[in-house]
Amino acid sequence: MNVYEYLLSYHIKPSVQRIAIMDYLLKHETHPCIDEIYMALCKEIPTLSKTTVYNTLKLFVEHGAAKMLTIDERNACFDGNTSLHAHFLCRTCGKIYDLPFRENPAEREELEEKGFVLEEIHRYYKGTCPECAKKAGERN
Repeated sequence: MNVYEYLLSYHIKPSVQRIAIMDYLLKHETHPCIDEIYMALCKEIPTLSKTTVYNTLKLFVEHGAAKMLTIDERNACFDGNTSLHAHFLCRTCGKIYDLPFRENPAEREELEEKGFVLEEIHRYYKGTCPECAKKAGERN
């Protein structure tokens, strides 16, 4: 499925800017923030503004075509992968990794029995990634 069809599948009217932003999200699994997306695309789309990027990402999140991550307290990051998965933030290099999500059915059932209606699940881990841990070990 191309990006144009992808946007249509989420009931989003494709435009040049929307296609470029979604294409960037889908191709760059780095969980970019608004500034990163803007800086990457502003040269090829000179009329692009940070406001357009912000509003487009907000639209994507509202329609379920992307997810907003608040794992980093300083910046909201965005993920084009909308499947259920966890995230790991390396506090050393700042990279965010996708991890498999292992749902606990008993936990969900317990919440539902208490009357909670579960709509979203976010699982964030923070620490040091293997690459940074290895580098730190080599220095010591």
